[in-house]
Amino acid sequence: MKAQGLPRHVAIVMDGNGRWATRRFLPRVAGHRQGVESLRRCVRACAERGIEALTVFAFSSENWNRPKDEVSGLMDLLLLVLQREVPRLAADGVQLHFVGDRTGLSARLVSGLAKAESDTASNTRLVLNICFNYGGRWDIAQAAERLVREGLPITEVNLNRAMALAHCPDPDLVIRTGGEQRLSNFLLWQSAYSELYFTDCLWPEFDEAALDHAIEAFRSRERRFGKTSEQVGGAQPLPLQSQVA
Repeated sequence: MKAQGLPRHVAIVMDGNGRWATRRFLPRVAGHRQGVESLRRCVRACAERGIEALTVFAFSSENWNRPKDEVSGLMDLLLLVLQREVPRLAADGVQLHFVGDRTGLSARLVSGLAKAESDTASNTRLVLNICFNYGGRWDIAQAAERLVREGLPITEVNLNRAMALAHCPDPDLVIRTGGEQRLSNFLLWQSAYSELYFTDCLWPEFDEAALDHAIEAFRSRERRFGKTSEQVGGAQPLPLQSQVA
């Protein structure tokens, strides 16, 4: 049985890879490689703790503006991760989803993303959403565009169902590493009632103990969803994704 107060869905802005590398006089892409190691630890830790879904911000739609060598290195790293990590994730019961705009990505990369999703589609231990070429504003716009194409009214419930993360409940806990205290266009719609947790820890240094600290901070908070403390009392049921605030 899951511990009381455990978040069902954790989302993370994995910030600080470049600074981690710069402080060690390494190229920034070396920080991204080390960040993959941190993600591997975090995926395993979430699965062991009974968390149902983990969503990570790997590459934003604004990251294309970074230096060309860093962007190229990130694309190569993603292809390498697909080759090396997907079989391991599949064996560990992880279901992969790559969330974001695939327009403009190379055919090889798009094919690799689709294959990774197909190879892990039947897994149920943990849902891992990797937001790649993703932006919260893009997500809302694509959902509205989809409703228009389907001739559906633009309502909160319909938008929920058209969002790129419609297969998951909204994140209970959003973590940002690296010391910055903003969402940076990450899950703008889905994080409306998320608990936000900021840490100075750079992402390559984020480990199981850091995750547990964030979870304990989450457990100490009272989630009211617009109600008063008296109304929610002790235990509060988590709202369904489609529930109107």
